[in-house]
Amino acid sequence: MPQTGPFSALTEDQTGRGGRPANGTATTVENPPHPAVPRQPAPPGPATAAPTLSTTASKEPAPSATVSAEPASSTTASERPIPAATSPEKPAPPSPATDHPAAPRPPITAVTTELAHRTTETDVFPARWTRISDTRFRFTAHWPAAHPFFGPVDDRHQDPMIVGETLRQASMVLAHAEFGAPADTHFVMWDLTVSVDPAALLLADAAEPVEFDVVCSEIRRRGRGLRSMRTTMEFRRAGRFVARGTGSTGCTPPRAYRRLRAGRLNAWNTPVPLLAGIAPQAAGRSRAEDVVLAPADRPGVWNLRVDTGHPVLFPRPNDHVPGMVLFEAARQAATAASGLRPFLPATLTAEFAHYAELHSPCRIETEVFDGHPGEVTVRVSGRQDGASVFTASLTSARPARVPSLS
Repeated sequence: MPQTGPFSALTEDQTGRGGRPANGTATTVENPPHPAVPRQPAPPGPATAAPTLSTTASKEPAPSATVSAEPASSTTASERPIPAATSPEKPAPPSPATDHPAAPRPPITAVTTELAHRTTETDVFPARWTRISDTRFRFTAHWPAAHPFFGPVDDRHQDPMIVGETLRQASMVLAHAEFGAPADTHFVMWDLTVSVDPAALLLADAAEPVEFDVVCSEIRRRGRGLRSMRTTMEFRRAGRFVARGTGSTGCTPPRAYRRLRAGRLNAWNTPVPLLAGIAPQAAGRSRAEDVVLAPADRPGVWNLRVDTGHPVLFPRPNDHVPGMVLFEAARQAATAASGLRPFLPATLTAEFAHYAELHSPCRIETEVFDGHPGEVTVRVSGRQDGASVFTASLTSARPARVPSLS
């Protein structure tokens, strides 16, 4: 399962003014070629020590996991990670060459819009990173208190979805800058699992930078480039645990992608019907333009609403529905089905089976489960042309009831 710095006034690109109209034509793919993926040093500054990861990266994709930029089965079996028979990789121990107080500081590299596959700086959340070892990296990110899409979910909490988006961006940054994925690579995140402490995701702390360690595992090469890898991350702010997540990313060269998507790439000039959305409050959004669900024929079921002119969900034309849109549909469906306002997911997982095509209706279906006391879990599935596109599971705490004084 779009990115980034402190929020400023909306630009023409962010509002859509001066850009292409909503549901015009889709001409390229979600992660189109970039002219370059330069490594730009950040201004010198004190390096902040981030904690060692307390989670491990599973050697196999999590069975219920992940938000992807593109669906899992969109690649061939040879493109998928090969499960390892060994135990899960543990985070790398501190490097004596970099972590010793007397050792020289490793270079700090700035994250660019090209590396993060975003078009505006305000949509890029990772800010800079340091290489600790061949497979371990340390990032600093900024999660703004206000953003045109990843805004606060109520008057106290930041949007938990920003964690998954930061993981997605950081994975692509490392794939390009540290593992040799060319600028024109197309990415698919097969799985993503995120666990969040909503109590640590407070608007009052938004000015504080977020530090996160990354461990890369299941690394498969294609020549000198990258075929796939798993990234596992743990996020802290002011030394307090905020979230952890893991996801497996695949890399597809342009020629292979064109073969894979040939039929759909040739249909780029067909406009996408823009459906009327459900009420923003029902979806847990404040703006109608951010709603990705449309009414369907029965309760607990919706149609996917695809607005190809949305400046964050569709920063560039695409030949399919981006995984971020599907993950947001899962969150909005969980909110509408559960009736919780706000729906603050402590765990979010998703799996993708196929690309979600732009020109065919996609139904979003939900099941609500009251599991552990005080929690509600919503399972969400997307189906298109009779086949499963994705499944997701989101769990949120129920708000505590305040005793009546009457």
